[in-house]
Amino acid sequence: MCFQRIFTIVLRQIYLIRGSFSRVFPLFAWIGVDMILWGFLTKYLNNVTRVDFNFVPALLGAVLLWDFFGRIMQGVTIAFFEDVWSRNFLNIFATPLLISEYVSGLILTSILTSLVGLIIMFVIAATFFHLSFFAYGLLIVPFLLVLFLFGISLGIFGSAIVLRLGPASEWFIWPIPAIISPFAGVLYPVSTLPGWMQAIAKILPPSYIFEGLRAAIRGEPVSGLSLFLAAILTLVFIFLAYRLFTMIYRNALKSGLIARYSAESVS
Repeated sequence: MCFQRIFTIVLRQIYLIRGSFSRVFPLFAWIGVDMILWGFLTKYLNNVTRVDFNFVPALLGAVLLWDFFGRIMQGVTIAFFEDVWSRNFLNIFATPLLISEYVSGLILTSILTSLVGLIIMFVIAATFFHLSFFAYGLLIVPFLLVLFLFGISLGIFGSAIVLRLGPASEWFIWPIPAIISPFAGVLYPVSTLPGWMQAIAKILPPSYIFEGLRAAIRGEPVSGLSLFLAAILTLVFIFLAYRLFTMIYRNALKSGLIARYSAESVS
């Protein structure tokens, strides 16, 4: 792989974001609203409940991590969608650019955009709602890493679906984090779910992360085996998503799908 070609993908996205307020605004607006909404909700719960329990690290911290995951996934898909909306595929793939370089460029773009959101979330949560990340200790690092990698895998998967089905199918991609969240146990233990939902939760890496998050807040040891399993599952998801993307891309080249790309679904 050539880093210079990877950097050109990132540079294009930087120019697009820099020249458009409508692209800059979503980087901080919706996550800011989420932090404020959930922050005041957790303060309210702390005031009205009689239990000796701090809802801020349990709920607000979980929402922060889940928003981080969502930003990572959207960072990949939106960078990909920019090429979809501008009909730029023929221009890109007429160059010597490798598919691995293109995907790497999407991932680096996602890292840059999600870091902006993560910093803003940290500042709002810590400044206005006194969320201390020392409550999680060094575990915050593997928590963020697993969610980051899982977000990357779903971003690549979503991009592959749109590449295969056409631009109109992007509406199948936006709801993915919302669909996954009930199974991941973001705001409640997985044990509260019915059996069939628990079975699905076991193959989703975020479910292990949020279970570990709640254990850390209660002062209980976090299972190293669970973190290891979450990491393995995440790597499997990334491998499968990348294989799917490359398979669809090669099929699109052979069938001429990219040349026939339109604003509607492609058969």
